[in-house]
Amino acid sequence: MKSVRIIPCLDVDNGRVVKGVQFLDLIDAGDPVELASYYDKQGADELVFLDITASSSNRDTLIDVVERVGETLFIPFTVGGGIRTIEDARRLLRSGADKVALNSQAVATPSLITEIADEFGSQCVVVAIDAKRVNTLDGEIGPNTISWQVYVKGGRQATGIDALKWVRECQARGAGEILLTSMDRDGTKSGYDLELTRQVTSAVSLPVIASGGVGTLSDLLEGVVIGGADALLAASIFHYKETSIQQVKSYLLDHSIMVRH
Repeated sequence: MKSVRIIPCLDVDNGRVVKGVQFLDLIDAGDPVELASYYDKQGADELVFLDITASSSNRDTLIDVVERVGETLFIPFTVGGGIRTIEDARRLLRSGADKVALNSQAVATPSLITEIADEFGSQCVVVAIDAKRVNTLDGEIGPNTISWQVYVKGGRQATGIDALKWVRECQARGAGEILLTSMDRDGTKSGYDLELTRQVTSAVSLPVIASGGVGTLSDLLEGVVIGGADALLAASIFHYKETSIQQVKSYLLDHSIMVRH
């Protein structure tokens, strides 16, 4: 069994870390450079930096912030938001990122996944999928079933794309990892959407990072045991020091889940 990675997430808006509920009502949660340094020292396995308004505002990722965050880290660092071209990805990788996360532009131009994977390797390409539950009374996937729709532009725009179909296409196009966020659970502290997570982890062989909804240590455990996630992302519980990276790792070890030391 592979070790499960623990990944704090920095959602950044205008140079500050923010946190909201279901992608709305954002409040300030701190300085990204300070938080990145703190999580590195606390034993985080990786860090994710998402410039959450770059795509919806049609601007580039905050390169200066990425550079300053990257200078403080000794752990893998994924950056997403506003990546539209292979040159955008190149600039971020040169600025200190180990991986780039594609979301809106991957949906708009799926060939970008392949272009970046061919140029830098699949290990550098994370596709971030923001998915929202849809109750389907009678549709192509069967009557009275549940599905999930992909959203883009920081959760502001529905695409009509089924999340499971999209994750399979991402794998086929060369993605190396999936960052899966439940919009329904984001910021609610009611636990991961385990049904969504399990369906995605069953649909592809790629590593899947579960995201959206962590409120307790048991939520993290369920993300692995029930959801089948390879990595666990959380924000609020770490930003507000409700628990620590080491407490999470100790809890998972106590429940026979391998973690990195």
